[in-house]
Amino acid sequence: MTQPIPACLPDQWLEREHLACAPAPLTLDWLFNQDSLTRRLTRLSRDRFSVTPVLEGWQPLRDDECAALGLPNASLGWVREVYLRGDGCHWVFARSVAAREALLNSGLHMDALGTRSLGELLFSDPAFERGPLQVRGYPPPWLPDADRAEGLWARRSCFRRGGLSILVAEIFLPALWQALNNEDRS
Repeated sequence: MTQPIPACLPDQWLEREHLACAPAPLTLDWLFNQDSLTRRLTRLSRDRFSVTPVLEGWQPLRDDECAALGLPNASLGWVREVYLRGDGCHWVFARSVAAREALLNSGLHMDALGTRSLGELLFSDPAFERGPLQVRGYPPPWLPDADRAEGLWARRSCFRRGGLSILVAEIFLPALWQALNNEDRS
């Protein structure tokens, strides 16, 4: 069972206080929880959590990403897309981006993460500060073909350390809500 889609699922990134209506309590908890999503998914999967890289490389960033990072439209940045998996299922699609110059000058090697969670790295380095969480309904064209669907909740926040900003977006897929519903029944 998937979470019900509210009629007012926002079509732009909004902080919690700007939402026209609130999603279901369970959804609200997962969208605005400040803890490490990697750790929550690891607990939910009973340590059967994994990261599957989909895409990594230099690309022009989307306009909404450039705006969040304070960059001109179509700026070049590092893009990392992965699936966060629990029990072998795609639970979350994650897209992380950073501006080219800032990343190259930071000493952080996002290209060397492989199957390691970026969240694990960000939450283990106390120098990173997390900005406010924003949510929206994620546009289907921004998702891999296999997971294109209407009404998927997404959240994003910007992690900053010195001159480096990493924008992390996490899109909650139907299999996660199913796993949470199954957990509630056990």
